[in-house]
Amino acid sequence: RRPAKCYRYCKNKPYIRSRFLRGIPDPKIRFYDIGGKAVPVDQFPTCVHLISGEKEQISSEALEAARVQCNKYMLKTTGSKLSYHIRVRIHAYHVVRINKMLSCAGADRLQTGM
Repeated sequence: RRPAKCYRYCKNKPYIRSRFLRGIPDPKIRFYDIGGKAVPVDQFPTCVHLISGEKEQISSEALEAARVQCNKYMLKTTGSKLSYHIRVRIHAYHVVRINKMLSCAGADRLQTGM
């Protein structure tokens, strides 16, 4: 795979999931709410928002990695799952189309047919 810096910025209009696109894998992120979901809001002392200052495309793998790391840090710091609530408010609707790269001997020539 190419590094994520190759697909950081949106060059064209978004290529979103729709009924016209078939065979697209599901996003990697599964849980959007983590921690104490039933705990009242006034029990938490602070509220933190993570906002990007640039217009860029974020893959679902990056969202899942950020969620896992944030959950691990908060669980280690607070000691209980009822002491925090994490909500991921964005969804990975944009399909990142990755160009295939050949990295074998003779990759400068592509053979089609016989």
